[in-house]
Amino acid sequence: MNWDDTGFLLSKNKYNENSLISEFYTKNHGKISGMVFGGTSKKIKNYLQIGNQLYLNYNSKSENKLGYFKLEIQKVYSPVYFENSQKLTCINSAMSLIRLLTAESQSNIKIFDLIEKFYLILLNDEWLKDYIFWELELLKEIGFDLELNNLATKELLNNKIIYVVKSKTEKKIIPNFLIDKKIIVNDLNTLLNGLKLVSDFLEKNILQPNNLNYPISRTHFIDSIKLLG
Repeated sequence: MNWDDTGFLLSKNKYNENSLISEFYTKNHGKISGMVFGGTSKKIKNYLQIGNQLYLNYNSKSENKLGYFKLEIQKVYSPVYFENSQKLTCINSAMSLIRLLTAESQSNIKIFDLIEKFYLILLNDEWLKDYIFWELELLKEIGFDLELNNLATKELLNNKIIYVVKSKTEKKIIPNFLIDKKIIVNDLNTLLNGLKLVSDFLEKNILQPNNLNYPISRTHFIDSIKLLG
């Protein structure tokens, strides 16, 4: 099996002294793992950074055997944000979510397009707010639509309108900007509450039922955002 494609690096793990096993989300083949011979060399290591986009040539003896990649850098993203810990950890977090929430070898062009959209979001002034909506869009694409607009109801709290979602056991306050996208958010705690809402949903509805661990990269990302306060 041999094909050419373009993909974003989701993960890399050392296999031996000279090689890595790397995982990409590709445009036409979905999430694919393979060996990168010489992946620990300085030449390759410099551009084999999480989130970077590369041209890929994939070779495998059969669909059931791990193949290997030949690589060529296409777009560099991670090094651009080496001095911005919030956006750099956001890249790592986003790629870990893609890795965690997608199936091997199942092509989905909408997921690929979402990754491209993610990098445009990082250029926005309200990038953090937009990123939260990006996570919700990703969840919807894999079949977990939170449907906040349909579930939330209005209430008054201290003469201010709030939105809540009620269940049999709890009442959860929803940040207003998640219901009304036109709201400009200047309060960091409001954005952190938005991230927490997604975290809680991930834990309860996806991770725990499937015995999956919460991504440490997302914890690092949220911790870096808290430092802005």
